[in-house]
Amino acid sequence: MQRSFLDYLIITLKGIAMGAADVVPGVSGGTIAFISGIYEELITSINNISLETLKILRKEGFKKAWEQINGNFLIALFLGIAISVLSLAKLLEWLLEHHPILLWSFFFGLVVASVIFVGKQITKWNIGTVAAFIIGAIVAYFITTLPPMHETGGYLHLFFAGALAICAMILPGISGAFILVLLGAYGIILGAINTRDLKTIAIVGVGAIFGLLSFSKLLKYLFDHYKNGTLAVLTGFILGSLNKIWPWKAITEIKKFGDKTIIIDHSTSPFNYDGDPQLFLAIILAVIGFLTIFLLEKLATVKEK
Repeated sequence: MQRSFLDYLIITLKGIAMGAADVVPGVSGGTIAFISGIYEELITSINNISLETLKILRKEGFKKAWEQINGNFLIALFLGIAISVLSLAKLLEWLLEHHPILLWSFFFGLVVASVIFVGKQITKWNIGTVAAFIIGAIVAYFITTLPPMHETGGYLHLFFAGALAICAMILPGISGAFILVLLGAYGIILGAINTRDLKTIAIVGVGAIFGLLSFSKLLKYLFDHYKNGTLAVLTGFILGSLNKIWPWKAITEIKKFGDKTIIIDHSTSPFNYDGDPQLFLAIILAVIGFLTIFLLEKLATVKEK
């Protein structure tokens, strides 16, 4: 696929949006990839990183191998994700701490619109797709209600935590950061990064690479053979995840993970919220988030024409 510099710049901007979403526990970068129209290309490109690529590299050279994995696309996208994590993470953390209702309201509106957007991609609804949609929604909702596990710190545990978290990050509707919290690995990994514990970071990283390469193959197969059913499950995932990003929460429990505090909460009505619900501003930001998706869809449609 021939792309211009502007095309790759746009892909980088999409990566920045994905990275910003992944920083927030409860919002998935996979959702952003889907609504920005790069999800299937991302899965296919990752899936192409295999032993076959090494054979092409040996026989036909670097250029052919690079084209095989869609290297320019992956570099542009992951550059955007890295830029976002390094620059926007602090801003999003500040907003989560000082204006959580308004930030969650924006993401809530965005994700509600994403349910509609992804659901529109399903070309045929039948009993199977409806069942897949309901199962996806129930599973995602159940995940958002699970309490965090106790930290174990074993290397095998951290390996699989990295693998599962990266799988969640590329699944629309499920947050990788939230999965780490559930598995009791969030504080350990955060502490390893802060103390530059390279051994722990390496184990988690290898687990993430393993999860990414293996899970992308499964997703690629499902998209190739059961596209409508797969889309129905993903749409359900996004719908079920709305419980996690509902703006108004009541605190159930507070846990300490090293120097990091994790608040366990449950959704509540804005009218029962203990504090200022900021209802008017929350509704405005939810509407802005909702309309943002349809603006992106409109721009993509104009570009295709």
